[in-house]
Amino acid sequence: MATIADVARVAKVSVSTASRALRDSPQISEATRRRVKEAAHELDYVVNTSARRLASGHTNAVGLLVPYVTGWFFGQAITGAEQVLRAAGCDVLLYNLVDIDGRRSFFERMPLRNVVGGALTFSLALIQEEIRQFERYRIALTTVGEATAEVSSVMIDDRAAAATAVRHLLNLGHRRIGLISGELDHPMGFKSSGLRHQGYRDALAQAGIAPDPALMVEADYTVQGGCLAVARLMSLAEPPTAVFVMSDEMAIGAMHTARSMGIRVPEDLSVVGFDDYKMSELFGLTTIRQPVLAEGRSGAELLLSALGDGADTPVHPVHKVLPTELVVRATTRRLEPRPWSAP
Repeated sequence: MATIADVARVAKVSVSTASRALRDSPQISEATRRRVKEAAHELDYVVNTSARRLASGHTNAVGLLVPYVTGWFFGQAITGAEQVLRAAGCDVLLYNLVDIDGRRSFFERMPLRNVVGGALTFSLALIQEEIRQFERYRIALTTVGEATAEVSSVMIDDRAAAATAVRHLLNLGHRRIGLISGELDHPMGFKSSGLRHQGYRDALAQAGIAPDPALMVEADYTVQGGCLAVARLMSLAEPPTAVFVMSDEMAIGAMHTARSMGIRVPEDLSVVGFDDYKMSELFGLTTIRQPVLAEGRSGAELLLSALGDGADTPVHPVHKVLPTELVVRATTRRLEPRPWSAP
């Protein structure tokens, strides 16, 4: 089913211009209005006037829900979403849940009610009771970074991306590959760590390698988390020759600690991260690039489509999976015999 973003793309205008053109806004030229309407007709796009709550109804506010405001991923995703929403004339309200207690309190109080017309959640695996709260107050909902079958979503294929990272190391001859992951049983219910963990196992299984629990370490998604995790791995009697780290921030910490232990990267230890964090190129980090800005933007476009900023409400949820890419830099190399060993 076509969305307002599809109409905008065919008409070669922004989403906000397309929505205003479909509302016959006098701020949009007649030629542009005609072009947008022709694109809408070509795509069989039908405006649902009952869905115009954001642009012309009781509110033009959108709530963004994040588990934490710290962390590169959330900052980038929020920036992408905000760019699209503000261009469409929306007010943007940010809600920081902080922890599981804050999450419970938020959904009990539901401060979004009668304040916003729509909400965009980031990396929150919503449970049924939470989804029902949005429905109860008629708040349109889209998720970014986590998929729920009944809610439109934008995400990446974490499992496949992790497998790609590990296969890169396998192709370089590594067989003893460590894993530094986020907490698998996190109180906030994050799914990405588990999916990436499964991708790691998938790649090993395809190579005929049994996973070694000693090589799998959980840590915080922070530089310090990476520092602590790699120290544990490299102190093993038989340490790994390579490590897949679930975030670039963790990977940078891991490289720092490895080098302080006298371990050369990549001569003694190959490292692959995940994200393509802003500092990754500076550190020469081989990583999986995920399009975080695009995830935020695409999530906002889906929400605008559901809410109406001139758009129709999809009968069925829309699920978009954006591509990832392996970026090979200087922290991985073909396995060679190494003189270094754990003390």
